[in-house]
Amino acid sequence: MEGPRKPGRSPTNRSLERGAELLRAFRPGSATLGNTELAERSGLSKSTVSRLTQTLVRSGLLQFDGNSRAYRLAPAVLSLAHAMRTGSRVLQLAAPRMRALAEAKRINVGLAAPDRDEMVYLESIRYARRAALRHVVSGQRVPMELTSLGRAYLATLTEAELKPLLETFKQRRGRNWPALAREIGEAGNSVRARGYCAAAWQPEVVAVATPLRIGHDIYALNVSTSTSDPLAATAKTLAGPLLALAAEIREAVEDDAFAP
Repeated sequence: MEGPRKPGRSPTNRSLERGAELLRAFRPGSATLGNTELAERSGLSKSTVSRLTQTLVRSGLLQFDGNSRAYRLAPAVLSLAHAMRTGSRVLQLAAPRMRALAEAKRINVGLAAPDRDEMVYLESIRYARRAALRHVVSGQRVPMELTSLGRAYLATLTEAELKPLLETFKQRRGRNWPALAREIGEAGNSVRARGYCAAAWQPEVVAVATPLRIGHDIYALNVSTSTSDPLAATAKTLAGPLLALAAEIREAVEDDAFAP
């Protein structure tokens, strides 16, 4: 049985939130999901999922596959993503500057934003030698607690904002959590002292990230490269271009805001 509605929330708002949870359940590798899988991923009852999927189909956000008796995201979802990208002035100003750095240094450059306990790439320009890393694309999610992007973002949060996220990471990582907690703490100290943090959560890949605060929004900007060199030495080399790019993007956004 589902719990009681929280005070102040109308049924319409609650239904919208639950519908959004179903859409979030779709990830790469999950092209189609049935009601049972959607219920497991969203934590909603099967009866609620059944009602919501019918509504989402009628709304054009889901399609029903009669052969598999499951649902897939409809083309309208892609159009919403396209509208978000083309409507973001930050992306319009950041992307050409990111590409210029990536081409000049032959490195990867990415811009991401937080979504709950993950980071979502808004722009990704790849020059990695390793084929697996060349397929990081806009919309891709990465773990907040493992990546330089996520740790740079975490460094900007207040203690009250950070606490529930750390609890989520602790539950997810189990016995690996003490070591990860130390790394997150060290990354936060690095951001506050030097403006950036580094991580190597994939073999022979070093990534350096810095928070990018634009108005009330907080993004994370990173650069990365495939290398067998030590983390600290590579991070020191990448940090200068990264911080210069972040400053350039901030200045461009500020100038744009005051443009006639």
